[in-house]
Amino acid sequence: MKRLGFIIIELIICVQILCAQSYYDLVIIGGNPGGIMAAISAAKLGQTSVILERTEYIGGLPANGLGATDIATRNATTGLFKDFVDRVYQYYVSTYGEKSSQVQLCSNGYHFEPSVATTVFQDMIAEHKDKITILTMRQFDSDPNNLIVKDNKISKIIVTNRITGDKEIYEGSVFLDATYEGDLGAAAGVPFRVGREGKDEFNEPGAGRVYKYWGGIEGEGSTFQGDNAVQAYNYRLCLTNNPKNRVLFQKPKNYNREEYASIINDVWTGRNTDKAMQSITQKMMEENKISIQKGNESKLPGDKWGIAKATNIVHLPNMKSDANNQHGVFVSTDLPEENWPWPTSSWEWRDKFAKRLREYTEGLFYFIQNDPELPDQFIQNTREWGLAKDEYTDNGNFPRQVYVREGRRFEGLYFFTAHDALPVSIGSRPPIHQQSITASHYALDSHAVRKREEGRIHLDGFLSYPTAVYTVPFGVMVPKSVDNLLLPVPVSGSHIGFSTLRMEPCWMAIGQAAGITASISIQDKVKVQNINIQKLQDYLIDQNATLIYYKDVNVSSEDFRMVQYMGLKGYLPDWEACLNDPIDKETFNAWMKLSGMNLDYTSGKVTRKDILYKIYQFLRSNE
Repeated sequence: MKRLGFIIIELIICVQILCAQSYYDLVIIGGNPGGIMAAISAAKLGQTSVILERTEYIGGLPANGLGATDIATRNATTGLFKDFVDRVYQYYVSTYGEKSSQVQLCSNGYHFEPSVATTVFQDMIAEHKDKITILTMRQFDSDPNNLIVKDNKISKIIVTNRITGDKEIYEGSVFLDATYEGDLGAAAGVPFRVGREGKDEFNEPGAGRVYKYWGGIEGEGSTFQGDNAVQAYNYRLCLTNNPKNRVLFQKPKNYNREEYASIINDVWTGRNTDKAMQSITQKMMEENKISIQKGNESKLPGDKWGIAKATNIVHLPNMKSDANNQHGVFVSTDLPEENWPWPTSSWEWRDKFAKRLREYTEGLFYFIQNDPELPDQFIQNTREWGLAKDEYTDNGNFPRQVYVREGRRFEGLYFFTAHDALPVSIGSRPPIHQQSITASHYALDSHAVRKREEGRIHLDGFLSYPTAVYTVPFGVMVPKSVDNLLLPVPVSGSHIGFSTLRMEPCWMAIGQAAGITASISIQDKVKVQNINIQKLQDYLIDQNATLIYYKDVNVSSEDFRMVQYMGLKGYLPDWEACLNDPIDKETFNAWMKLSGMNLDYTSGKVTRKDILYKIYQFLRSNE
């Protein structure tokens, strides 16, 4: 009788799941910008998508405080990301007027308030409402039992409706893991990495255990050995110094003053982690302390004062800011070490850490605004700032999502390392990938993996190294196995390689490419690994994506498509195409050899553009 009861319960569960079953061309786990852009680019090609988002809101980090866009060369990444940026700009123009301070502070659309990012994403999706379905409060747990794989293809996944508690089944032709953690890919058995590679594996700058002043060279204690350490997470706060819209920080329930006590000496002496500290003596710090005791601010080189000692401030429209971790100090909004389990943990564990991180952050600001051992003038400065009252009104004005800088990193068709973002020689480009799906540009940039350690010049793993505009190959988002799975966010790469790919503009661009890849896979009935790359690149260019960056030819140029094609084929390895320059004999001969064509050289009478178009037409006609 007891066994019969179990069978009846199992049958009820099966009926509940079957009733909730749905089919879409693309099933996307994660409503962050990478997932959103995948759905939009697929919709443009006629495919239907469902975005299954665990929280109540879509938009990922740009909708949760990351309002200062992380991109070093703005024209490098275009496509749907640039569409997003342009819409942000137009929002501020239409709302406040072209000459308003809001328009000026939005920096051509690259700086924005969280609520504006949410609005723009919703508007972009609404234009394809017949093709895109958004379902929030849907949780996918990274368990092989939550998906069905047949003949090396995912046929169904099971998610939990967090409102009802019911299990729901979603079927699709292609599945996309757009989670910051890589939960779907892991459940599907795709090999992944967590932690840091040692320098001995790929010979990357900054690999393994590294201590360096910010902007300085590697220092004492650096072993460059790999480990399981994960770079720190934080919340990107939306702060304001507008008294009418400011909410001051309150002491959190589990406040622990000792977590922040070391800040006191740092404030009084001016000790910091900037490379300027290399020339600072103990005497200079003592003199700085005496000056502060007299009511002055710190005058020590590299030191920050007031609110900037705890958080990095980038100003946004309407007297708001993107408040990130301060890289020049030992204690800020990052919480290293405690986040290491996050990538592979359950959502139950992650939710507990998210609460812990929130209380830690609230405690930090309460400390700097109230602790009696801090200088009065320091406290006065910090008390000018608080949470923006009109953001996250249902969450105590606090961001709803943890900034997960790095989760699982999968091992795909191409494994991206630092060398893919570094020039092959001084002044030249990084390696050009013929299968490029976007150009991108940001530093090799990792936050700390360990808390403050006695005697160290900075936190372990907190580093940045310059790069040049690079190309991102198709293979970073494609697993070697599982024929209908794409990984546009938890992409394939080393810790250092991933540290530049992990910026939202790049994730948006990879998401756009993933949506098109899925569409081609469905239309041509081929594995995602076997799609026609040239077809993908043509569609991307149709959607204004930049695959290889040139300083003198952008998406608005009539020659853009040709230059993109010829650049990836190796004809234009320099930073400028110089289309209107006369072609010299050396270049002419090199192009003839590369193309297999046989043309006559006429000195000074033909431009580079003339010859390029002839070769372009020849190559395209022979594809």
